[in-house]
Amino acid sequence: MAKLENGPRQRSGGIWDPLKDSTTDRKVAAGIPRTPQSESPSYRLAYIDDDFLCRDELRPVRLQLELLKVEMILAERGIRSTIVMFGGARIPAPGASAWAARNETQRANLEAASVFYEEARKFAGLCAEYSAKHDHQEYVVMTGGGPGVMEAGNRGAAEAGAPSIGLNIVLPHEQAPNAFVTPELSFNFHYFAIRKMHFLMRAKAIAIFPGGFGTMDEFFEAVTLIQTKRMAPIPLILFGEAFWRRIIDFDALAEFGTIAPEDVELLNFVETAEQAWKVIADHYEH
Repeated sequence: MAKLENGPRQRSGGIWDPLKDSTTDRKVAAGIPRTPQSESPSYRLAYIDDDFLCRDELRPVRLQLELLKVEMILAERGIRSTIVMFGGARIPAPGASAWAARNETQRANLEAASVFYEEARKFAGLCAEYSAKHDHQEYVVMTGGGPGVMEAGNRGAAEAGAPSIGLNIVLPHEQAPNAFVTPELSFNFHYFAIRKMHFLMRAKAIAIFPGGFGTMDEFFEAVTLIQTKRMAPIPLILFGEAFWRRIIDFDALAEFGTIAPEDVELLNFVETAEQAWKVIADHYEH
């Protein structure tokens, strides 16, 4: 019987390596002769039994795994801070067709909005230039990993020679990571809540471009946490003031009394990548 001491657990072959041991166990289990007993679902090792892990009772474990996996990989890469970019998946690159348009009005609006794709690309490049001075451990660009503004953010970082992060999520319609996400930093989620945590845990600033329900959800999540002081104040940068003022009447909320007048001051409206970077530089006194 192995002797337990204050140090690592010992086995006859030397120090016990739990990771290696688990890998060995999986190989051994795969080589077991096929019998009614070994073929039974009950015989599977618990941590490689997908049916077991997907049971409702295991939801707390799955939540923890989604939190831990990304946290551990980012920590191993030494990534300490991020610049998060939210925005519409349907906004095309300049010159590209508006694939999501359902009518001519939408087509015209989305193609005009391609200016935000280009500004997102430039903004990510500015973040990447700063990140390079810190061995790509600070101000690493993080997006939702999909098309549109998200693609622009990852693309701008890649063109500047910097790594970038993509946090995809499983949706009813297929969503593949865009081609500019750093492969080793491309993640996939089931739980929106855990994905949102990772967006905010290392964020030094959040840049929000025109978008739909998903963008609004992410924007209001962040501003609510800052407003309620559950999160340290960081720059919230809204690209395209005309869009945001038309979609959301922030001043009307303050006038009605459902937010404080000073809450509107949490928002920074910009039109260009350079203006957005100045907001960050001024806030942190770079």
